Parts: sequence; structure tokens; C-alpha cells
Amino acid sequence: MQLQREAPDPLYLQIKEGLIAAIRSGQFEPHQRLPSERELSEQYDVSRMTVRQALLSLVRDGVIYTRVGKGTFVADAKIDQQLRTLTGFSQDVTARGGRPSSRVLETRVVGAAPDVAAALRMMPQSEVIRLARLRLSDDLPLAVETAHLPFARFSGLLVHDFAVESLYAVLEREYGLALTQAEQVLEAVVANAEELRLLELTPPAAVMRMQRLTVDSEGEPVEFVLSSYRGDRYKFRFTLQAGR
Repeated sequence: MQLQREAPDPLYLQIKEGLIAAIRSGQFEPHQRLPSERELSEQYDVSRMTVRQALLSLVRDGVIYTRVGKGTFVADAKIDQQLRTLTGFSQDVTARGGRPSSRVLETRVVGAAPDVAAALRMMPQSEVIRLARLRLSDDLPLAVETAHLPFARFSGLLVHDFAVESLYAVLEREYGLALTQAEQVLEAVVANAEELRLLELTPPAAVMRMQRLTVDSEGEPVEFVLSSYRGDRYKFRFTLQAGR
């Protein structure tokens, strides 16, 4: 592709459109590594800053994604997450044909912070299990998830390895829990330093932060989860009905 240097469109936008055309034509496949900034700057005879601007715009649009220290790769279509049914991360990824995995970041008993205690209807500093995991699909980090559960009710969870086991499957199998309802709050924010590191994002990057309170069939709180999803890989879909 030849850049039109006299055209009104900025050079970085022309490079962006050229890369989109190459991806759509099949020249680059999903998860294939793109040429480096240096290679693209030589190819288009422009500065690396101009190339970087084009790549950052593509990242923001979810067309490509970066992996720190590894390069820039073509993205699959954004994950279309339906917020209608109560499912866990592993179920969601498996249903889309992916291979879910987890990296446990923390598993320990802590005193409940005020927001966690309020959600779980406990006194502040009551003992809760805090399970923090990095959630991956086909080895790509997609979300950071921190679950809080009442220790008095679920002390047996500490013996499990949640790098390979599903929390919801364990709750159903060992505690006979039917998780029937959850309330979720979702907001888009700029990723903090920890989210950038764990999700292998290039700043500035957006994440979707979610709070979820899950209850059992008796309406008792079971878990309070704080999650951060990659904004470049997810879109969330809501089904609304007209009021009566």
C-alpha cells in the first residue's frame, strides 16, 4: 500500500486502514504477530511515532492486541458476553470453543473490607476467603477476578487447587449449592498499573470492571466478586424488556 502524502487523511489513519484491509483479506490471521514498529516504519517510510499512533488506534478498536515483550497480534472478534445467565468464566470460554485456564494469584483468609462485608451481610473484618485469579483463554489473559466467600461457611475451599478446578463446580458438587441469581454492576475505566501488568496491556488501556454478588436459592449471599476484563477483547450485551 502506498501512502497518499498529499491526501487530507493523516498518515497514521492511512496506515491503520491499510492494516485493517490486510487483516480482512486474510494476509494476517487471528493471533498472528504483526510486523514490528521498526519494520512498519521502514515499510511505509514514516516515523515510528506515526506507526505507534496507528497501532494504538487499532488496539483501542479491538482489531489487534499487544502482549508485553512479545509484540502486537491480530485479534479475534470481540467476545460477545451475554449478561442474561449466571455462568462462570470457565463455562463461558468452553461454550465459545476456547480452552480456559487460571493462574492463582492469592488464596487466603482475610478480614472483610467494609464493601465486601456489606455485600456479604457480615460484620466488617469477619473472616472471608479471598481467591484472586488471572483468567485466560487459550493462554491469553482476559480477566483478573477476585472472589470473596464467607470462611465459616466454605472453609473446605482452601484445600482445592483453583488453577485447575472451577469454583462454581466445587460449590455445586461439595456444598449442593444452586447459584440462581446475581446482581452485577459494570463500569469502563482506565486500567491501573496492576491490571496493565497482569493483562499484558499497553497503556493507556481500558478495562471493564465488574462487581457481582451471587446468592443461593435461599437468597443468602455466597460470593462477592470484583473483576477486570480487557476492554479490547470484550463487549457486554444486555437484553432489555419494555416496562409495563
